[in-house]
This record gives sequence, C-alpha cells and structure tokens, in this order.
Amino acid sequence: MFTGIIEEMGTIESVRKGTRSAVLGIRCSRVLEGTKIGDSIAVNGVCLTVTGLSGHGYTADVMAETMARSSLGMLAKNSRVNLERAMAADGRFGGHIVAGHIDGTGQVTDITRDETAVWYRITAAEDILRYVVEKGSIAVDGISLTVARVTDRDFSVSVIPHTQGQTNLADRQIGDVVNLECDVVGKYIEKLCRMDGGQAEGHPVKSKLSEEFLMENGFL
Repeated sequence: MFTGIIEEMGTIESVRKGTRSAVLGIRCSRVLEGTKIGDSIAVNGVCLTVTGLSGHGYTADVMAETMARSSLGMLAKNSRVNLERAMAADGRFGGHIVAGHIDGTGQVTDITRDETAVWYRITAAEDILRYVVEKGSIAVDGISLTVARVTDRDFSVSVIPHTQGQTNLADRQIGDVVNLECDVVGKYIEKLCRMDGGQAEGHPVKSKLSEEFLMENGFL
C-alpha cells in the first residue's frame, strides 16, 4: 500500500528486455534505506518487487501483464522515475490510498502554466473516467493529485511548484503516456451496489446498498 507522496526521483540505469517482460535497474539512494530484497517500491505508480540491491540502486522484474497495462515498457536508460516505498504503519498518511495496481494509462494533451501552478489535461478511456470525480483523488505516475476538472474525454489537475520539483512531472510533454490509478473506494462502492453482485448456493444475492441508502447516510 502506498500514499502517492513521492519520496525520490530515481534514474533508469538499465533495461533488460525479454520477449514480453523486462528487468529494470534503477539508480537511487533514499528509497534504499532499510529496503530488503522482496520489499515493494512503486515505480511511476506501479508496485514492483525488489529483486536485487547494490550500493547505488536496485533491480526489479516487470512481468508481461505489467508491461502491457502500463507505460513501463516505454522506459529507457536515463529516464527519470517516481519512487515510493510501501507505506509504513507509523508514518503520516499524506496522500490517499494507492495500491500500486494501475487501472490503465492516459495521455497528456495539454500543459498550461497558471502563475505558479501548472495545469495538466489528461485523456483517458471511459472505463477509467467513470471513477474520476471533481475534487477527488487520482494517482498519475504514482503521484497523489486532486482532480480539478472532469469531462467525458479527459480530466485536469493543477500542480504546485513543489510537486513539479519533486517528481518527474516536470519532464512530461504533450503526447506523453502516464500511468493512472483511480481511487479504490469508488470501485468497491460500485461493486457493492450492483444488484447481482454475489452468489449464494447458485442464487443471486440482492445487495442491501442503494443510492438512496448512501444518500440517507451521508455518503453522496
């Protein structure tokens, strides 16, 4: 589990590609503190397992499914990546719940400076946008961001200078592909609200949750 608060920008030192998978070598320093082989580190929002450690970085395997569903297959030597270790139980929860299991990718279609902030507009598929709500949270390349605007084709986020300086958003250009993970809460609520959302001895179980129930109890 992650928070979407990036700890460090690492640099891709090597990419060893197989037929459908890859092994990434990542140069970094801060996220190595206390890290052991088998630990999880999110790379541009994708949860990867540490498979090797050195004094200046680590390696991680990227399986075929991850390569197909994320932008990690586009990484090359010297690419900068956002890194976050799994959340410690004794730490502050500064962002939102991020699983590191992305829903898909989007594409940056506009970048506009607004005084000190920078606006990014990102197009995404309908099955992702259905979970994106104004003033809600979304992880973009693992960065916890607040959604400022949503349409039926895209959404926009406004990024403060600190976030730009601490992440690889400053490297993003129009046309770039980014990893997207929607807030998991909406997906759970949707499934629970489905009228055919379960089976008991072969018979459908009618959910007790409804839009009316959620409104009455202050959730909508």
